[in-house]
Amino acid sequence: MNQLNYIVKRLLQMIPVLFIVTIVIFLGIRMIPGNPAENILGDKASPESVAALEKKPGLDQPLLKLYLIYMDDIIHLDFGNSLRLKQPVSVLFKQKAKVTLTYTLISGLFTVLIGIPCGYIAGMTKKPYVSKGITSTALIILSLPEFWFAILLLYFFGLRLGWVPIGGWGETWGEHIHSILLPAFTGAIGSVGLLIRNVQSGVHKILAKDYIDFAYSKGTDKATIRSRYVIKNVMVSSITLIAMRVTSMLGGSVIIETVFALPGLGSMLVNAINGRDYILVQSTVLIYALIVLLITLITDICYSFIDPRVKLQ
Repeated sequence: MNQLNYIVKRLLQMIPVLFIVTIVIFLGIRMIPGNPAENILGDKASPESVAALEKKPGLDQPLLKLYLIYMDDIIHLDFGNSLRLKQPVSVLFKQKAKVTLTYTLISGLFTVLIGIPCGYIAGMTKKPYVSKGITSTALIILSLPEFWFAILLLYFFGLRLGWVPIGGWGETWGEHIHSILLPAFTGAIGSVGLLIRNVQSGVHKILAKDYIDFAYSKGTDKATIRSRYVIKNVMVSSITLIAMRVTSMLGGSVIIETVFALPGLGSMLVNAINGRDYILVQSTVLIYALIVLLITLITDICYSFIDPRVKLQ
């Protein structure tokens, strides 16, 4: 019951946050110079044509009236139609979300499968060269710009070796996964470095605790100490980092999708901003914000399952 009350309370707290997000999005996109009608019709369009196109979606209305219309549409779960693509935003989002969510999930999987084992080994090993080797690699990874690393991997594995496509998404799920592996690995690189450092530091701190020495003195086997006392405690702090990096991957998909020519939400958002497609930008960023809030809520709930001392109140 406490968990249910906590979830309901957090969901209610999201309402004012999303309200503020709508204001920031609505005003922010309109501060960018440019006119949607002029972008659609081109530079040589007559003033009469521009005015006629502005009148169709109501862009000639006062800002306050436009915002009230925007809020009314959101309340009724109507995200409107894209000014440039002439399609409902909900339809476009469903088409593009598959690409971005697949990229984010596989990037997160790479982060966990590489970062946690490497960080754990670096923290537990008695061999200095192994620990220093993993730590140095993590630091090198963290120092590399993501876009530069993406171009380097694309050139080497895509152009030179031909192991992966250099762009596109494919038609079948097999082609989708094949196309997304390199972008997902690129997006996970920075997160892997941070997670290795976090897990290694956490393991060192836990091994220095008195209860670890007490467990060894009582004859508790190493496997139990590692699984029950070390890994489980390290995961409490690691979950926060993983959740933060997943939301970062979601936002960073703009860069990755542009470099790898993926038809996802990130590339759609860039095109919408360049084309001053107010409706598409507003709705996409709002949905992004909602997903981030939900990920934060799921992270907090996971705490209570991993660490019984954490109570959801």
